[in-house]
Amino acid sequence: MIALIQRVLQASVTVEGEVCGEIGPGLLVLLGVEQGDDEQKAKRLCEKVIGYRIFGDSDDKMNLNVTQAGGSLLVVSQFTLVADTQKGMRPGFSRGATPAEADRLYQYFYGQCRDKGIHTETGRFAADMKVALVNDGPVTFWLQV
Repeated sequence: MIALIQRVLQASVTVEGEVCGEIGPGLLVLLGVEQGDDEQKAKRLCEKVIGYRIFGDSDDKMNLNVTQAGGSLLVVSQFTLVADTQKGMRPGFSRGATPAEADRLYQYFYGQCRDKGIHTETGRFAADMKVALVNDGPVTFWLQV
């Protein structure tokens, strides 16, 4: 399971002209689900995302996690994160979980984040989404479990 996290000042997801998820300061989490991923990996990745210290403290050092910084999460499914890009000029997607399993684990990941008491919004699984963000820094990290 992969999370590409971006520290943002704001982010939103629009589907068919309707905003379905929107946050102020926090993390935009692009989530990719691979074959073999399970609830244990989703839970571990959730803990890592929420606990990852990439927000500035009073000395402007990256010592605070999203909760300590008072931020929110916007979780967006992104199957292209699991693409095989090692050969050729076209990505392969055979490492990705089936759509049903990916959706189930995406929902589980989202629920884990929400259950930890952090304001969490989502995109819409398998939709053609328009993601807008103001990356703060820019600060972007790839987390994988």
